[in-house]
Amino acid sequence: MVRVSVLNDCLNGIVNAERRGKRQVLVRPSSKVVIRFLRVMQRHGYIGEFELIDDHRSGKIVIQLIGRLNKCGVISPRYNVKSYEIESWVNRLLPSRGFGIIVLVSLIGLSFVDAGPDLLFNAQTTSSGIMDHEEARRKNVGGKILGYCY
Repeated sequence: MVRVSVLNDCLNGIVNAERRGKRQVLVRPSSKVVIRFLRVMQRHGYIGEFELIDDHRSGKIVIQLIGRLNKCGVISPRYNVKSYEIESWVNRLLPSRGFGIIVLVSLIGLSFVDAGPDLLFNAQTTSSGIMDHEEARRKNVGGKILGYCY
């Protein structure tokens, strides 16, 4: 079988291990997006430490669970969210105000060049990284929504 979403497989493995009461979980394969998503979750205290294991293939991650995670998931497709639309997504995805995080990747400087019948991307796109919705609101940036966690 082909993996459709590495991030979705990782988050499902974490939620299933958390519900079973496990103290740690091994997820594979690893990717940059998964690692950055886990750092945001760790910064908010939903998971403990995690360790990257280099097996000269796609990598593995051992995540220490602390029992604070209720649910996390991926939003697919990765919808574009403007800075003023973040609040509506918070109301739609999270169970209550001030509880949980929405993780999004912020793209600044995305521009289109009109070249006749088709649009071309300009190569000057810069990313300000993967962050939670509170940080995006402080920086007044939008981006593509990756997932949620509470």
